[in-house]
Amino acid sequence: MKTTAVLSALLSVLSLASAASSDKKSSSTSTTLPATFRPPQVFKNANLVHVVSVEKNYVKENINVVIENIDKAAHDEYFVPFTADQLSRLGGVEVKDRKDAAAGPFVAEAAQFDQESDIQYLRIRLPQPLASGAQQTLGISYYLLKAYVPLPAAIKQEEQQFLSYSFSAYCPSAYTTTKQKTEVKFPSTNFPDYTKLPGSGAVQEFPTKQGSKLIYGPFDEKPAGAIQPVSVRFEFNKPVNHVSRLERDIEVSHWGGNVAFEERYALYHRGANLSSLFNRVKWQQSQYYSPTSFALKEMKFPLRVGSEDPYYYDVIGNISTSRFRSNKREALLEIKPRYPIFGGWKFPFTIGWNSDAKNFLRRAAGGGFVLNVPFLEGPRQPEGVEYEQVEVRVILPEGAENVKYQTSIPTTSITSADVEIHKTFLDTIGRTALIIKARNLVDDLRDRELIVSYDLPLMARLRKPLIVFGSSMALLVGALVMGKLEFKFDSRK
Repeated sequence: MKTTAVLSALLSVLSLASAASSDKKSSSTSTTLPATFRPPQVFKNANLVHVVSVEKNYVKENINVVIENIDKAAHDEYFVPFTADQLSRLGGVEVKDRKDAAAGPFVAEAAQFDQESDIQYLRIRLPQPLASGAQQTLGISYYLLKAYVPLPAAIKQEEQQFLSYSFSAYCPSAYTTTKQKTEVKFPSTNFPDYTKLPGSGAVQEFPTKQGSKLIYGPFDEKPAGAIQPVSVRFEFNKPVNHVSRLERDIEVSHWGGNVAFEERYALYHRGANLSSLFNRVKWQQSQYYSPTSFALKEMKFPLRVGSEDPYYYDVIGNISTSRFRSNKREALLEIKPRYPIFGGWKFPFTIGWNSDAKNFLRRAAGGGFVLNVPFLEGPRQPEGVEYEQVEVRVILPEGAENVKYQTSIPTTSITSADVEIHKTFLDTIGRTALIIKARNLVDDLRDRELIVSYDLPLMARLRKPLIVFGSSMALLVGALVMGKLEFKFDSRK
């Protein structure tokens, strides 16, 4: 019996190592090109609309462009230029055909060709090569993190916060653009400062104002690489929430029928700093007559229905300023930090909760198990939240093998995915852990699926209860043996 158990454990270790080595993946979202590379002029932009949204504390840009193949041969590579700084803050890139939703997939990846160059390229592969003279309407969307600069950089705690953002009125392009315009969407109608440009035709001056929106253009034909620097300054009397690092653990227990979640946040307010010391009395008074503030006062975490046992603490210890509402329709965790978070202040904290495994885990038709969980949850704030670095660990039971995953998070944001061993209490060989690292995500991507499939052999499922049973029996036998022994000295007569 003992020999059989040892052999089965050894085989499980070998199979786990094999699965880890075969399923270990490193997602590459970049490709290397020659240092002298320049995008071939095989396309032109027949019409382009560039939409810049500064409504949240990150920038969302949409480029809707009609591209036309002006070469004699068919081509399937379209390049979008970015500065090196922008590329490091770029995330959530998605491309689709505006006229055919079923067309795809479009593959977007960073094209590295000269590390010293300030201009880098994002290469988009079309599903099918575009024939000579043919047109296709692309919708390119992406996010830029750490995009704003508070102006002024320091204000009083009761003052309004204004942010500044700089960009190009001409949409940067590697190709000639026949006609284009740029729309800028603001969170309110209060944007007192913006760059003005000479107009064209019947319009004497750009931009034109339409409610909470500015429109630069339409512009006439512009050559490849043309830019026109402009900047806008707008009121943003909300927190500028930046999470420099999020560690999200998802631990699956088959025997307990439970999926445990834990999230560790390193939160930073990127807004305007305080020009004077924080005044608690003024803060309490302002909450009665002017509740709107650029300080972060609370966060709300919508969880899956059925979630339970939430907890919330920071580096000091447990924080009691939280409330959890759970019923058949919702599960909402509301938390308040120990103090209001102003610009330049940090707030690291941890939250966690449990949920019934049947809400996320099911058996696959061909055997094995399938886990379907959100890749990113986090708080749902009206001002938005941006995440610079995200690490998701899916901790599976001991002996899990053939681990595979897929996610609807844009592949340009996934930096690596590996299968490793995670050891904790009552483990023998350690648990299989899928570790996925991503960067430059935003709360618009919350609740995107992460689907993990894996096999769990019968012996692996029985290992822990057998070990617990065997250990308990060994302890009982040891206690019985010790009880039969007599530890006393014979009295000499």
